[in-house]
Amino acid sequence: MMIEIKVPSPGESISEVQLASWLVEDGEFVEKDKEIAEVDSDKATLSLVAQESGVIKILVKEGETIKVGTVVATIDTAQAGKEAGKKKTAKEETPAVKETAPLVATPVKATLNSVVAEVAKTAPEKKPEASKTVETADIDSGVYITPLARKIMQEKQLSDQDVMGNIRQLRVGKADVLEMGKPVQEGSAQPAVRETAPAGREERKKMSMLRLKLAERLVAVKNETAMLTTFNEINMTALLAIKKKYNDAFKEKYGVGIGFMSFFTKAVSEALLLFPQVNSMIDGDELVLHHYVDIGIAVSAPKGLVVPVIRGAENLTLAEIELNIKALAKKARENKITLAEMQGGTFTITNGGVFGSLFSTPILNPPQSAILGMHNIVERPIAVNGQVVVAPMMYVALSYDHRVIDGSESVRFLVKVKEMIEDPLRLLFEGSEPNKILLGL
Repeated sequence: MMIEIKVPSPGESISEVQLASWLVEDGEFVEKDKEIAEVDSDKATLSLVAQESGVIKILVKEGETIKVGTVVATIDTAQAGKEAGKKKTAKEETPAVKETAPLVATPVKATLNSVVAEVAKTAPEKKPEASKTVETADIDSGVYITPLARKIMQEKQLSDQDVMGNIRQLRVGKADVLEMGKPVQEGSAQPAVRETAPAGREERKKMSMLRLKLAERLVAVKNETAMLTTFNEINMTALLAIKKKYNDAFKEKYGVGIGFMSFFTKAVSEALLLFPQVNSMIDGDELVLHHYVDIGIAVSAPKGLVVPVIRGAENLTLAEIELNIKALAKKARENKITLAEMQGGTFTITNGGVFGSLFSTPILNPPQSAILGMHNIVERPIAVNGQVVVAPMMYVALSYDHRVIDGSESVRFLVKVKEMIEDPLRLLFEGSEPNKILLGL
């Protein structure tokens, strides 16, 4: 029986997708439920799986943009038993093959030197000048390329002109200098001009639909919003002390370590309840105020930036937030994040500090009105109670849409986040051992 593999719909309003990559070869035997391809939409990456075991026939090439519902491959289930038998027979009858050393391609420059040496040997005899050597031999009179050099040229897809051009680049001879500035006579042969870069120096590949959509949205944000950024700095001493003291107990109880992102998510959730304008967005001529907090966490995935959402962050404990972040980030990096898990955020946090960023201005995630950027923690001298001390400091940046959020409100929001991070007790209402209550220990 022949099974058709069709492209499922990634979500509403998505009619086209891009076949990003095949995970199997045409004519290969595939097992049931094995992932056979990855499909990109402008919002997420989907995996196609084999519905039955059999031999696959690929109908669509990688990189092609296709309609939802298109048949991209077929699986011949009648071949399942035959293919399994072939594999068993081949395994029993295949004799041991002695491994041989792989052929290592000679580097291009070494090949060129060999070509020049051969030129010196095969070129017509001339009376050399006193200072002339093999290295400066005139190669324009005729070139002999050895079979080995020719083979390597074919492997590297190099033409005779490529080789000659590289020889010229390695050393400039007298003839090269004399040719400069000569007027071109009518009917005379003109030297070949290489307009493209040498082979292997450039690579072109089609952008994924996710990357194209991301580019479109980022440009739209810059053009359609009144984006402004305010900055502050946070002393991370208190948070680092909590992490050092309680991390082992926290990990033993919840199976995950204490992360800074969970503290910032909790602090942002509390601050958004105090400044609801920062948690709002424009919809046409109306302002939508959210009385709940869904925090988007920007994650760098193999196919591009994705923002999975933590729902109801204002009602979650630090442990619940940390577990949610870990699970969503893992799915994003494995390209298994779903469209539903990235929709509906009211505010976004991005952490460039994990890559070493010291300072940046994050771009809004539309239709949201604000985004918080975290950065690297760096020890530097600051003034504390009139004394210069060295403390672990982090710059934070809040980008916001000035059409919705006033400057004073954005500043007060960021200051509130700073206060709660520098003094985590502000996240609590009461308790004899507040740090333990905060961590749920």
